[in-house]
Amino acid sequence: MIRKLKRKFILTNMLLVSIVLAVVFAVLVGSNYQQSVNQSVSAMRMALKWSDEAPPPRFEFNFNSAPPLEGENGSRNGGRIFSMVPVFSVTVDANGTISAIQSGNNVTVSDEALNEAVDQALASGLEEGSLSRLNLRFLIERTGGSTRIAFADRTQEWESLQRILLTSLPVGAGALLVFFLVSLFLSKLSVRPVETAWEQQRQFVADASHELKTPLTVILANSGILLSHKSDTLEHQAKWVEYIQEEAKRMKGLVEDMLFLAKSDAARSGAVRASVPISELVTGCVLLFESVAFESGVALESDVTPGLTFSGDEGQLRRLTMILLDNACKYAGDRGRVDVHLTRSQEKLKLTVRNTGTPIPPEHLEHLFERFYRADSARSRDAGGFGLGLAIAKSIVDGHKGKISVTSTETEGTVFTVLFPVGK
Repeated sequence: MIRKLKRKFILTNMLLVSIVLAVVFAVLVGSNYQQSVNQSVSAMRMALKWSDEAPPPRFEFNFNSAPPLEGENGSRNGGRIFSMVPVFSVTVDANGTISAIQSGNNVTVSDEALNEAVDQALASGLEEGSLSRLNLRFLIERTGGSTRIAFADRTQEWESLQRILLTSLPVGAGALLVFFLVSLFLSKLSVRPVETAWEQQRQFVADASHELKTPLTVILANSGILLSHKSDTLEHQAKWVEYIQEEAKRMKGLVEDMLFLAKSDAARSGAVRASVPISELVTGCVLLFESVAFESGVALESDVTPGLTFSGDEGQLRRLTMILLDNACKYAGDRGRVDVHLTRSQEKLKLTVRNTGTPIPPEHLEHLFERFYRADSARSRDAGGFGLGLAIAKSIVDGHKGKISVTSTETEGTVFTVLFPVGK
């Protein structure tokens, strides 16, 4: 799937780039060709003004004086146009007979070609156009009883078009190659988060299946025992029913945890934001865990700044605190200690839960908040956990725009720190 996504990304990117380049080059070629056409038309307009009394202009080099100002039509020769486009003009009387030819002494036209050009230009019924077979462009001016027709050779137009095409093709091919390499590089960067999420999802499904397999196996085994002793009373088989009920509760807890994470991922957790007396909430959670800590032989101490409030989901904040306390009491060790602190520092609420016990190896710290991750798999399973508690805690903290972190050393113990932003 990831490879298909990369290919789709590259193909889409290359298609868009190709369309843009095609449009750019089309505009460039079209404008260049139009410029050549305009030059031919300007030359024909100039040729229509030629006569015996006003012969074609001659270009004159004058190195001893400053060049004259640019003329009306963009040339520099005393304000008169000097065109490099081969042009000639003819005058046709009312009977359709060619009465005069003006070629500027630099164009030679055969009588046959001249007559054919004039006949085709007049037969077209247009004032301006082109003669494809003769490779000429014409412009007609009718004055009184006579008609003047100017012709321009189109060779320069085609050569200009060929030059721009020959230049554009390799430039376009090189640009596409560069964009392909860039797209290849960008596809790797863009797909990397998707690839990571996909791998995490596959791992999540595998881990969830593994966690569900154990209680299902126990339930099936115990139900099999019940079915094999159909004649026994419920009192004699109560322990098998209890085992089934216990594993069913474990499955229910696992499914609820996975649903919570799924809803959080989809931003559909339905958290109800309200002003929460966070000091009272944390104190209440600590009181609930005093019996748990006592049975585990763990000293539980708290230092909660009174009167603090926070805008959030009370149920989720209570669950967060319970998860951290439960985790701390489980791994505080024999005759260990758990310390809970809630303070306000500047514009942040700071909740700290510290426990003694064996420190967590540094290589495990960055993975603690991943789903189904256990630094010590055997201990976690014995404690009845699925490896989802800290993942849920992080999801709750992220949903409240906070940050959660963990440190673990031999001297300081394991410390979970939660920071929530609060208004002034």
